[in-house]
Amino acid sequence: MDLRELRKAVEEVEDVDDLENVSFVRIIWVNFVGQHRCRAIPRKRFYDVVTKNGVALPFGTMVLTSILDKLAPDSGLGYVGEARLTPDLSTKRKIPWCKHDEMVLGDLNVKPGQAWEYCPREALRRVSKILKDEFDLVVNAGFENEFFLLKRETKEKWIEFDSSPYCCSSSFDDASPILREVTSALHSMGITVEQLHAECGKGQFEIVLGHNICTEAADNIVYTRETVRAIARKHGLLATFVPKYTLDDAGSGCHVHLSLWQNDQNVFIASDESSKHGISTLGKEFMAGVLYHLPSILPFLAPLPISYDRLQPDTWGAYLLWGNENREAPLRASSPPGTPSGLVSNFELKPLDGTANPYLALAATIAAGIDGLRRHLSLPEPVDTSPNLENLRSLPKSLSESLEALHKADFLEEFIGDKLLTAIKAIGKAEIDQYSKNKDAYKQLIYRY
Repeated sequence: MDLRELRKAVEEVEDVDDLENVSFVRIIWVNFVGQHRCRAIPRKRFYDVVTKNGVALPFGTMVLTSILDKLAPDSGLGYVGEARLTPDLSTKRKIPWCKHDEMVLGDLNVKPGQAWEYCPREALRRVSKILKDEFDLVVNAGFENEFFLLKRETKEKWIEFDSSPYCCSSSFDDASPILREVTSALHSMGITVEQLHAECGKGQFEIVLGHNICTEAADNIVYTRETVRAIARKHGLLATFVPKYTLDDAGSGCHVHLSLWQNDQNVFIASDESSKHGISTLGKEFMAGVLYHLPSILPFLAPLPISYDRLQPDTWGAYLLWGNENREAPLRASSPPGTPSGLVSNFELKPLDGTANPYLALAATIAAGIDGLRRHLSLPEPVDTSPNLENLRSLPKSLSESLEALHKADFLEEFIGDKLLTAIKAIGKAEIDQYSKNKDAYKQLIYRY
């Protein structure tokens, strides 16, 4: 070995040592408009200090608007005060695309061991506890997340990955290196991928995850979005979960399938085929609550003005109804393969999109279901034929309309809390104001979702 080869070998060893010394643990949190943020902590400091004490996080970071990173006025949160971003070590994972680093999901605490009332993960845990304590029920959730793959045309312009139609095999072939790597990465983190396919939009794909208890399902969708975006970047592409990439093409949703479980048994499904619609009484009352309150919980499911460009007639779910095979239904009874004939195992909630905070979206949805159980609400008849749209009640057509419905929804205060509700309303109002001043602002969201 000559001197040059020896120097190169020494440098390679030093590089590895340096990488080990500066490896990071990323603490990830999701703000109120569904944007992922992270703090990266050097590994030694993370395990020596941060696991016990967390890191400081200014209150206002939770109410930054989607496009300008400005504080939402009148939210109750501002420049004064800070929470503790505390790692939930049960969620820690190796980062498959960055082998030296780890990532973990963070809780927002006032101090170690004391939850902050604005913490989205705590909001979901709190609502789930009410459901468990009152009805001995647990919600399982399984997400289907659509996204667009974009490729760079010029330095300033991204275009669709391809123009193939729905479920086109050639589109899957073209994207298979990315999709295969995404699936492998997710499986390495214990996240089950059930299927993937090309969607109907240009460059659009869907990834379907297995169902888990709702708190774990929300964690999994956060890690899934992180994974898809990171691996797309590795391949020189941009993956985005925006609800509308272009206004004249299909939108992307984040449909979620929900079921009720008790003693490890799915009790959403009826006990026998004699039950009307194949749904248990518990299931019908829970689903009726979600349907009844859907207009008022939309700001949790579809938090941006652009979200409502997806929720239009003939674009999946613009009317307040439920059905079995009706694709205009925002709530759809689902009987996947393996479900006994005539029975329903879960229902699909379709207005949710990739800009929603998944913890808050599930918390609001479960709260609506609990209200249905408490009041024994009746599920109306399904609409399974081409409906007379004139006789149907429309869902809110804009974020403004859904915020009006939210202002009337007193039932949410018990579950979400007055302060968190105030913040959600304030950031919705700020989003409306900012987008009204710049109609093309949504085009920048591909970099943020």
